[in-house]
Amino acid sequence: MAELKGKILAGKILVKPQEAEEKTQSGIIIPDSAKEKPQQGTVVLVGADKKDEPMEVKVGDVVVYGKYSGTELNIDDEDYLLMSQPDVLYIA
Repeated sequence: MAELKGKILAGKILVKPQEAEEKTQSGIIIPDSAKEKPQQGTVVLVGADKKDEPMEVKVGDVVVYGKYSGTELNIDDEDYLLMSQPDVLYIA
């Protein structure tokens, strides 16, 4: 993963989604058309606190988020999700 430059606005986080599963536990290969959209990823950038909402997420945290959360971005041929902190459902 390349070093990301830039700044994120307050209350926002940039997440690198985990790769979708290639095989099931029983060894069946899943085609691209049937893969589930990943709902878990690693936080790579964090914006500042908002006045009324402290930032609880830190860089390196693994987070679980809703299926349709965030905005998909492609930076240096890497896929990321830009989302608000309230879109995060769980911090692992």
